[in-house]
Amino acid sequence: MKKYKPSVALTVLGSALIAASLNAGAADEVTLQLKWVTQGQFAGYYVAQEKGFYDEAGLDVTIKPGGPDIAPPQVIAGGGADVIIDWMPSALASREKGVPLVNIAQPFKRSGMMLTCLKESGITSPDDFRGRTLGVWFFGNEYPFLSWMSSLGIPTDGGEDGVTVLKQGFNVDPLLQKQADCISTMTYNEYWQVIDAGITEDQLVVFPYEDQGVSTMEDGLYVLEGNLQDEAFVDRMARFVAASMKGWQYTRDNPDEAAEIVLDNDASGAQTEKHQKRMVGEINKLTEGSDGSLDVADYERTVKTLLSGGSDPVITKEPEGAWTSVVTDKALAM
Repeated sequence: MKKYKPSVALTVLGSALIAASLNAGAADEVTLQLKWVTQGQFAGYYVAQEKGFYDEAGLDVTIKPGGPDIAPPQVIAGGGADVIIDWMPSALASREKGVPLVNIAQPFKRSGMMLTCLKESGITSPDDFRGRTLGVWFFGNEYPFLSWMSSLGIPTDGGEDGVTVLKQGFNVDPLLQKQADCISTMTYNEYWQVIDAGITEDQLVVFPYEDQGVSTMEDGLYVLEGNLQDEAFVDRMARFVAASMKGWQYTRDNPDEAAEIVLDNDASGAQTEKHQKRMVGEINKLTEGSDGSLDVADYERTVKTLLSGGSDPVITKEPEGAWTSVVTDKALAM
């Protein structure tokens, strides 16, 4: 009986399929918990996934959107994620309360947070905040605001000498409906919602936290401290950070395409092309200049701001072990 001999082409194809299968099976899983819903704020991660940067790094990445009832520190503490995106004030406050979060990378170099006020309110400087109603986000987002008010010596429990804090939903309604003199906004999101609602830029006064000297680090990558004792985990995170930063670079180089990728991943269908393209453009200003590593001076400024809370500081002592360069050092060497 004549033995069947496969052609060279089939042999090569078979080998390729086997290699692909082995590679797929060998991919290390990573679950990322976002701080908020799918939007341009997280474009770099969706781009890294869509363009195959995670695949090239041998990773199978699951990106979990956040929302108003999702606190990333709680998710990772409960085993629902390997790595989360959080603002440093929230992460450090969580660490002091017993969730051992460690910053392993800092893709965002600058803060996009600000208070946006109606000019007709007569507010022209922070000195005018006393006696006013200010909209503030909670769920960990209130910490920079509370630190700022403490640094100004302004109580946050109302009265003529203090400010009344309106627990703001994640929308701009309190300003539009004039329930608050000022509201919390991000340069890349809510500020433009106000504009799209028909209020012009010259009808607004904005107070970027960066300009007030109280900006704190936003959108860092955090893991649980105990996992960093595992060399395999550190390697997995280094590959994740390297691929993610590649995604952020691609986003800066191709902002419109990045916005389209975000829209393709938005299961809710709530985002618009105009808003996402604008958001990605503003986000790129915040990530520009970052190679993923945390600037120690930025960390120390954030800690100083959080400690300067008078009788009610966000954190009560200098954190220890709250950040590490071991992951980014390895990522940058790849």
